[in-house]
Amino acid sequence: MNIQLLAVGEKMPAWVTEGFNEYAKRIRGDCRLTLKEISAGKRAKNADIQRIRTEESQRLLAAAPNGSRIVLLDVDHKPWSTPELAQQIKSWMASGQHTTLLIGGPEGLDDICRDRADQVWSLSPLTFPHPLVRIIVAEQIYRALSILRNHPYHRAG
Repeated sequence: MNIQLLAVGEKMPAWVTEGFNEYAKRIRGDCRLTLKEISAGKRAKNADIQRIRTEESQRLLAAAPNGSRIVLLDVDHKPWSTPELAQQIKSWMASGQHTTLLIGGPEGLDDICRDRADQVWSLSPLTFPHPLVRIIVAEQIYRALSILRNHPYHRAG
């Protein structure tokens, strides 16, 4: 199964790319994690933020592979524990369907993404910097897969 992370924003600092890549390369076997960056709208003084958010959301959805499960990351939803994420991934794998995770820009995602989403996942009620979210998602997917594979990486009860 492929899990593709689509994220608004390009040209991240090296530590972000290195952090994401470190966890993505650890994911082997029947699952693969990739990242595709989507260009952010130009935010100038008096910019139409709603229009920018809508355009970014449209670009995210256009980049999602046809037929993939869409999972929206949104702070205002129920967070999953790591064992719950493991069960979600197990379900995704059993479906045979690829999964696409969407991370919006600074103002979040438009309702067109919420309407298209098959699931919504919150990492936490805290607000994280969007570059850091990429690393957290990659690490949590690796950790959840380690639970499914009985790998010692995840030791919490």
